[in-house]
Amino acid sequence: MAIKQQSDPNPLCCPEVEQPGQADLLALEGPQADEELAKLAKAIGHPARVRILRMLSRKEARVCSQLVGELPLAQSTVSEHLRILKDAGLIRSNQDGPRVGYCINYNTLRRLKALAAII
Repeated sequence: MAIKQQSDPNPLCCPEVEQPGQADLLALEGPQADEELAKLAKAIGHPARVRILRMLSRKEARVCSQLVGELPLAQSTVSEHLRILKDAGLIRSNQDGPRVGYCINYNTLRRLKALAAII
């Protein structure tokens, strides 16, 4: 799966901080890398969270209500899944007035891909 970069700044999501080669700078093996991979794997360990990541990767940024409209889940459930993904660093958020926009954190997604590739 190719990891794309967000091309246009979206007011719903905070700009991504570029950290080129970050995955290369951090160790991909060892106890710390294993803990990091386990944390990220746990975050994507539910089908709804995988679906949310796929949805965000296609539309770049969405508010919770847009995600709720496309998932067969209650708003509170979607919010909890978003919290877990955000805590793991897989998504970012930005408040625009009363709306909170969510988008992919491509740096963390690249790190997950690098960690998983060596298994």
